[in-house]
Amino acid sequence: MKVAVIYGGISSEREVSLKSGKAMVENLKKDKYDVLDFKIDNKTDVFNLDKDVDLVILGLHGKFGEDGCIQSILDAMDIKYCGCSPLTSGILMDKNFTKTIARQNGILTADWLTVKSVDEINYDDIDRLGYPVFIKPNSGGSSVATFFVKNKEDVENAVREGLKYDEIVMIEKYVKGVEYTSFVLNGEIYPTIKITSDQEFFNYEAKYSTTNGAKEVVVELPKELDEKVLSTSSKCWNAYNCKGYVRVDYIITDDGDVYLLELNTLPGMTETSLIPKSAAARGISYSDLLDKLIETSM
Repeated sequence: MKVAVIYGGISSEREVSLKSGKAMVENLKKDKYDVLDFKIDNKTDVFNLDKDVDLVILGLHGKFGEDGCIQSILDAMDIKYCGCSPLTSGILMDKNFTKTIARQNGILTADWLTVKSVDEINYDDIDRLGYPVFIKPNSGGSSVATFFVKNKEDVENAVREGLKYDEIVMIEKYVKGVEYTSFVLNGEIYPTIKITSDQEFFNYEAKYSTTNGAKEVVVELPKELDEKVLSTSSKCWNAYNCKGYVRVDYIITDDGDVYLLELNTLPGMTETSLIPKSAAARGISYSDLLDKLIETSM
């Protein structure tokens, strides 16, 4: 089977994508697949992809990766790929759409506002949310340009920085709790991972540093809480019509409330990423995990 790994891309998460793609290329079984290492530097590079490729694994992150654009191109080229459809990808890339649909499906998520310019900032509305707040690009990822804002004076600068990466910036109420992540493969929910960090929140450095990163541990939650996480992950999988695989990120409070943060349709697959760790807890190696991704996409 000829399998192409597409990675690199044009988004603010390119550096992470380069690491994800390289890890995938290295871990695909060469005795089982004819592996095509396909790094892209421009959108149009994808049109140079060999038409005889049987399947594409997407190691892209961010725009022109997780937003449904490249999935639409591959659909038009009749090339199969791992992961969600263009529509699901586009919806889940947009944090505002994600949270709106979550609310409509009874999935708990923190209150939020969106702005398209600094002139739209309504400080009374932010006061109603209550400080601190997170301010971040609406369609960003990997915690790029994400700010933990504790007072009014820092809001405008955070919004300005966010607007450098996206046309819409989200201002989200802070929910105190611990971050957890749930890996779902073809509707099957894998072991939950608890994330703690010396950083103030799970920022870019905590996610990708090999020396100063977060502590990510597979945990066995109390039965009632575990059932709540499993139920919410399953509800997310169905509500957004997911395919292939996704990673669902939560904040769990001391009271056991499970707040949805976001769904990642092309989660990180670097050496420090969460999905390989969750799979490893089931005794599944990185190479075997890639086998499963391929099997569920054919």
